[in-house]
Amino acid sequence: MINQSALTVQPNTRSGTAADHRRMAVEERMVFAARADVPKLFEKFSTSELGVHVNAVEDARERFGANVVTRGDRDSLAKRLVSAFINPFTGILIFLGVVSLFTDVILAEPGSGDFTKVVIIAVMFLISGLLRFVQEMRSGNAAENLLKMITTTALVSRRGADQPEREIDIEDIVVGDIVRLAAGDMVPADMRIFSAKDLFVSQSALTGESIAVEKIAGSIEPPYDTLTEVPDLAFMGTTVVSGSASGVVVATGDDTLFGSMSQAIEEPVQTGFEKGVNSVSWLLIRFMAIMVPVVFIINGVTKGDWVAALTFAISVGVGLTPEMLPTIITVCLAKGATSMSKKKVIMKNLNSIQNLGSMDVLCTDKTGTLTQDKVVLEYHLDVDGEKSDRVLRHAYLNSHFQTGLRNLMDSAIISSLEEAQADGTISMGLAEHVLKVDEIPFDFERRRMSVVVADRHGATQIITKGAVEEMISICDFVERDGHAVELTDEIKRSVLKKADELNEDGMRVVVVARKDVSNDTADFGVRDERGMTLLGYLAFLDPPKPSAATAIETLNRHGVDVKILTGDNDKVTRTICRQVNIPVKRIVLGSEVEAMSERKLASVVREHNVFAKLSPKQKSRVVSALRENGSNVGYMGDGINDAAAMQAADIGISVDTAVDVAKESADVILLEKDLTVLESGIIEGRKTYANMIKYIKMTASSNFGNVFSVLLASAFLPFEPMVGLQLILLNLIYDLSCTAIPWDNVDSDYLLVPRRWNASSIGRFMLWIGPTSSVFDITTYLLMYFVVCPALTGGRLFGDITDPALAATYIALFQSGWFIESMWTQTLVIHMIRTPRIPFIQSRAAAPLTLLTVVGISVLTAIPFTPFGAGIGLTSLPFIYFPGLIVTVMLYMGLAQIAKRHFIARYGELL
Repeated sequence: MINQSALTVQPNTRSGTAADHRRMAVEERMVFAARADVPKLFEKFSTSELGVHVNAVEDARERFGANVVTRGDRDSLAKRLVSAFINPFTGILIFLGVVSLFTDVILAEPGSGDFTKVVIIAVMFLISGLLRFVQEMRSGNAAENLLKMITTTALVSRRGADQPEREIDIEDIVVGDIVRLAAGDMVPADMRIFSAKDLFVSQSALTGESIAVEKIAGSIEPPYDTLTEVPDLAFMGTTVVSGSASGVVVATGDDTLFGSMSQAIEEPVQTGFEKGVNSVSWLLIRFMAIMVPVVFIINGVTKGDWVAALTFAISVGVGLTPEMLPTIITVCLAKGATSMSKKKVIMKNLNSIQNLGSMDVLCTDKTGTLTQDKVVLEYHLDVDGEKSDRVLRHAYLNSHFQTGLRNLMDSAIISSLEEAQADGTISMGLAEHVLKVDEIPFDFERRRMSVVVADRHGATQIITKGAVEEMISICDFVERDGHAVELTDEIKRSVLKKADELNEDGMRVVVVARKDVSNDTADFGVRDERGMTLLGYLAFLDPPKPSAATAIETLNRHGVDVKILTGDNDKVTRTICRQVNIPVKRIVLGSEVEAMSERKLASVVREHNVFAKLSPKQKSRVVSALRENGSNVGYMGDGINDAAAMQAADIGISVDTAVDVAKESADVILLEKDLTVLESGIIEGRKTYANMIKYIKMTASSNFGNVFSVLLASAFLPFEPMVGLQLILLNLIYDLSCTAIPWDNVDSDYLLVPRRWNASSIGRFMLWIGPTSSVFDITTYLLMYFVVCPALTGGRLFGDITDPALAATYIALFQSGWFIESMWTQTLVIHMIRTPRIPFIQSRAAAPLTLLTVVGISVLTAIPFTPFGAGIGLTSLPFIYFPGLIVTVMLYMGLAQIAKRHFIARYGELL
């Protein structure tokens, strides 16, 4: 008997009493299903071996719930708004707004309160938060809509349907449905198995156990400590490794064991990309946290007004803070995902975009990627190499009756026989005269599969097909001239030689064998696959895709090394590689990989790029070894044998036609299995990363330059070079100009090399490029202090002026001059930094970015000439200022170009 008390799963206490009771009811249902015989099982869930009736589907869904797992409670609108508005950068804005409210309004003299600064800070806060909120909503919706394009289905039987057995979306499954499972399928719901044949299921998604467990349909006697140990229960999220089975669905959606675990999962861990963005964010915040007190102390000591010094220092902090960084990153990712979707690349996780762009090694199976994935049966030969319809007939029976792992070779065999029947070469109705008795499903260790069939007279035989070496190992005889003769070593060598010849021509070879067996045997298994008679060969051709060679050349040109990891034999692999121009020094076999230490394997994967006859575990080892070598590895696969390698890679890539477990393991889904499509996705990933790093580097360097300028001005000027309100307005318009960066062009040569997150490069860039703007801030100080301002205040310097009104004019002129110059240099640096080439001449920004920067400069230049400018302490500038401004800007651009060249020469990169 089952130890029912031991099967109790800890309820999700966060869900409340009602949820606890529901979970307990589901557990009782599972325990009942595990113990009940089949008639009681069907009666309990109002179903039969033919499935639940179509008219009862909606009732079952209402009673037991939909087959959708809620991955955590969906955040309310209020929570999402708070998340968008509250971050380290907007927190500083809130702090500054509160300080301004006290200093400018609450503590101001009666009647002199000024809300202007508070309003502008509030506008900055709202713009930053709303942009982030809207873009995150849009990107989240985009990701959900893209994922809807990827469907996972299951084979389900339902009574009363037009098609009693058909593939349906797993979300449409209800309790009582009869589900048919085969190797490669993902179990779509919690099920009780009532019919199984050599069924092995990987439960690693639930238990972490790497070894597959066998599931059976028999009665249960001993007690079990957990539900996952019960051998007649299969659970949502687990995967069928081998065998076949039928089961009745007993729990769906959140009621499944997977669903209950999903409800208990906390926030996901941060990806490497997220950590990189956050590290830069906090680097800039720490930098600001150090510099703001310094500015505060210098201003307080030199000016004597500590309240004004505090306000100005905090304003400087806001000017240094990249409060738009979260928004720019989100917009870049959303724009990148949308662009990729148009090129048939679906990002399941937006943060994987940068991983795709930084990939420098792509591991892929050859079938369907390098080849057309359209197998045709070229030859069906006996052991002497002569065409044999007898071999074709036996192969057809094997493929027709097997229900396990479906593949293209089975389709090719069936198509070939149908063509022979249409030509009259083989008589019609072959399968109608034969009854299937049993099946021994395919698995990746045996590399073969068998069916047991009986004719109308009761004569029973096993028909087996599989890989050459594995088939020879189970054969004792060979059929020649209608008679079975001993399979001698000489014949074995002849068989292997013929297979090698076919392999050298780029064909895959499968051997067919048979054996007469007693029809009294109740249960056939692997033990019966011995002492067989070898009939002959099947030779299949999967020609390379016309685009494969060009796609590989393009990937190599973009810095991506393509490595072939296949379970196929080395000879076929070598032929295909030769046809698509992949150089092969030596093919490393799975048996060699198995014998290698981790250290040796790390050396081998660095030197060689083609690996053959690999098991799933060996593929995973090769991928892990490449990562240990420091490579950013992508793995592209579509089969169950690729899932482990996809999990081991930095980024898993699959296609929408892949088996369920492969699609679930992938970070990226291609809507077309072609390296050309993948290459387009890589380019888009690199464009996305380039535009993100542009904003980060230009913001970091600009902020660093501003710190120099503010420190120098605070130390030597008798007044503030710019009041806090002016700094905030300057920063606001500059940040709005940057919002077009995600749509900017990227130089083609930048896309040729994989790019990785490099925080040290950002620090170096700040030190090199930042001070260039400070140089011309200082020249602007000198121009304004010694030329422009005295020219309009009677030829006197500020220290010689005694008239308060004239002194105020002097300060307003000075602040207006730096206000405009700061915007010009800060905005033009966008065009300087976005490319290592000469801006405007060799490389032009995208139209939206150019338009926004021109508008930003125009608006800031006009503000001092408006009543609004007068309201924030600015004033009109004389004509004499603008020639000096133009000279300053031209010299600044020249110096920035020189500094950029020296930086590239020293560090080998700009972005």
